[in-house]
Amino acid sequence: MSPLNATPTDSALLRQAFGCFPSGVTAVCALDSGTPVGMAASTFTPVSLSPALISVCVQDTSTTWPKLRRRGRVGVSVLAEGQDTICRALASKEGDRFAGVDWDADDDGGVYIHGASLWLNCSLHAELPGGDHTIVLLEIHGLKAEPDREPLVFHHSRFRRLAVS
Repeated sequence: MSPLNATPTDSALLRQAFGCFPSGVTAVCALDSGTPVGMAASTFTPVSLSPALISVCVQDTSTTWPKLRRRGRVGVSVLAEGQDTICRALASKEGDRFAGVDWDADDDGGVYIHGASLWLNCSLHAELPGGDHTIVLLEIHGLKAEPDREPLVFHHSRFRRLAVS
């Protein structure tokens, strides 16, 4: 093995390195004055069983998170295979992110994407600074899982499929 690079300060190199870790993709969404607001987050992690907590990391420059954090509840949808177009729409900086996206809202104002493999009704538990991101801890109040749906996998800036062996 060749020596490791010195302390990485090049953000392009770091992005490439972080891309070596495959991740799922979530949609974090809620109603804001009756209109769906949401974003894609690939930095989703289960955190705790008691209390039931998950985390997502949000760029400090996000203009969507400030709208979502004011909501009492948010819906988190773990996107499934074939929902890459939805992911791209929710990650877009322009246009209607929900155009052509099938979704439902619950009585708490959480918005859920049809066809996802997991839906979580969450509230903000805590926010922690994390460099140029905020680590958002969300408490789970309700869930519905479809474990037989294949996941949407993001790896090296591309969507991939899991292989069955």
